Amino acid sequence: MTDTPQETLANLLTETRRFDPPPALAATANVTAEAYEQASADRLGFWEQAARRLHWGTDWEQTLDWTNPPFAKWFIGGKLNVAYNCLDRHVEAGNGDRVAIYWEGEPAGDERVVTYAELLTEVKKAANALTDLGVVAGDRVAIYLPMIPEAAVAMLACARIGATHNVVFGGFSVDALSGRINDATAKVVITADGGYRRGKPSALKPTVDESVALAPSVEKVLVVRRTGEDVAWTDKDVWWHDAVGGASEDHEAQDFDAEHPLFILYTSGTTAKPKGILHTTGGYLTQASYTHHAVFDLKPESDVYWCTADIGWVTGHSYIVYGPLSNGATQVMYEGTPDTPHRGRFWEIVEKYKVTLLYTAPTAIRTFAKWGDDIPAKFDLSSLRILGSVGEPINPEAWIWYRDNIGSGKTPIVDTWWQTETGAMMISPLPGVTSTKPGSAQRPLPGIAADVVDDEGNSVPNGGGGYLVLREPWPSMLRTIWGDDQRFIDTYWSKFDAMYFAGDGAKRDDDGDIWLLGRVDDVMLVSGHNISTTEVESALVSHPKVAESAVVGATDPITGQGIVAFVILRGSVEPDDGLTTELRNHVAAKLGPIAKPRQIMLVPELPKTRSGKIMRRLLRDVAEHRSLGDVTTLQDSAVMDLISQGMDKGKPED
Repeated sequence: MTDTPQETLANLLTETRRFDPPPALAATANVTAEAYEQASADRLGFWEQAARRLHWGTDWEQTLDWTNPPFAKWFIGGKLNVAYNCLDRHVEAGNGDRVAIYWEGEPAGDERVVTYAELLTEVKKAANALTDLGVVAGDRVAIYLPMIPEAAVAMLACARIGATHNVVFGGFSVDALSGRINDATAKVVITADGGYRRGKPSALKPTVDESVALAPSVEKVLVVRRTGEDVAWTDKDVWWHDAVGGASEDHEAQDFDAEHPLFILYTSGTTAKPKGILHTTGGYLTQASYTHHAVFDLKPESDVYWCTADIGWVTGHSYIVYGPLSNGATQVMYEGTPDTPHRGRFWEIVEKYKVTLLYTAPTAIRTFAKWGDDIPAKFDLSSLRILGSVGEPINPEAWIWYRDNIGSGKTPIVDTWWQTETGAMMISPLPGVTSTKPGSAQRPLPGIAADVVDDEGNSVPNGGGGYLVLREPWPSMLRTIWGDDQRFIDTYWSKFDAMYFAGDGAKRDDDGDIWLLGRVDDVMLVSGHNISTTEVESALVSHPKVAESAVVGATDPITGQGIVAFVILRGSVEPDDGLTTELRNHVAAKLGPIAKPRQIMLVPELPKTRSGKIMRRLLRDVAEHRSLGDVTTLQDSAVMDLISQGMDKGKPED
């Protein structure tokens, strides 16, 4: 007797709700359904056309060199300057007075308005200051800053002179910062005395001082004065206001090869040495610019765009700095947290600046839902016309909450899938084309060859689940892992022949649309069924009493793994003795008995990284009563103590 083939990934959750594009938006959309046809007929020709949206000093001779996979080269022979494309050309076109950045500091009344002409001047001066400090094309510069305009200025100044920047999130530790500085052998570090977080100054300079002491490659530290607090000073330190403030405003941008290294960005690396993801110039800017234009339907003359990410993550690189500015966008940049000084802070900012395009993370959306519908209802959000989601799969009910409470029940949602490694969006609805489904990223964008495959690398049929792969190179793809080509091959190209795989599971629904199911590391094997944590979490969040959940598989002597769920209730809900049974039965009704959690823990908060991603690894440690692993990348390490105490008191249910 032969065994029945086991599904690569079970497909349990169904979704029948559909939302068509608003007719008025569809009628004026930047990108129509024709783009899919063009890309399908001539993929390289499609990307050539997208690249023509930029200014090239020297045209390319060949669009793609894929003779030595997985090492791609795009727009071979072409030359351009990223900062020129983001600034100079807009000013030269007569748009220097357009606002580039509305900056909102966390302290009340702390704000700046920066036009394109002013931003260009600051970038020219910063480029001259870096040159005076000895930085030349090809050098690496580490950036460790809060969310202030100088962060964008620093990145663009590096791009202008051909220095490769390495931005590190301003909350990382000495070990994390020094490790990244050393791996990239950075010559200069750009930092600040500190920033504001949750109502008080948060120092950055002391972390930099300790890190630089461990980093022999660093020659100078350029320091922005933000909080005005006293800082220690060494002979390597230079004040930004002295070096940049005193620099010349004259600087001519030099063109660089399309494959010139633009930036290195390190993955979090909680369990291994962080990977320095290398992105280059021409292909990266082409795709970041085109996708921002297409997916947000940006009208630079009238839209106000706000991406709530930090520049320390790839979302901040592609969709705060390079994508929006290359398109001449006016955008909001906010320094602080969404609950300072009150929980309506985001919606206050949307109302103040009449934000039209908003891009945020599912973890933030679920948090807003937990805080209550009444908070956003106090603000005028009628300016919003497109909402975006990024960072992880979004639960259908969180998607609906976002549309109803932030988008007035009518605003299209673009749920985007992409990664640090892909550089730019890969799968997303197009707001003027796609009939959206809550929770689905829908289809690969034009020019992208994404697929869902089984263990053998064969495409799964509609209704099946498996591994998300990319079958063809794309312009903004990572070129390698900095200093480690073999790790690049082993990490991303070894599981399937000639296909990129970075660890995400996905399924196709009956229409062929793609649903992201989280990391395959988070898949649970329950009684022979591979079940995604994302689907069980979505089922839990669909219960009206649940705001957020995280699910892990814990070793079980009978089923192999048992499903353990950690649940945060909505703010007004008081738990009772029957609630966990009610939630278990709700999951069974949604997904089937196989997905019924063995145990449900009610918790006040979940362990999240500073980028907002749930650390299920730590929850697995708790569920299996192991000592906790590394918690240094957590936003709040104290939350694990609360969860562990609750777990010790709880017991598995029948």
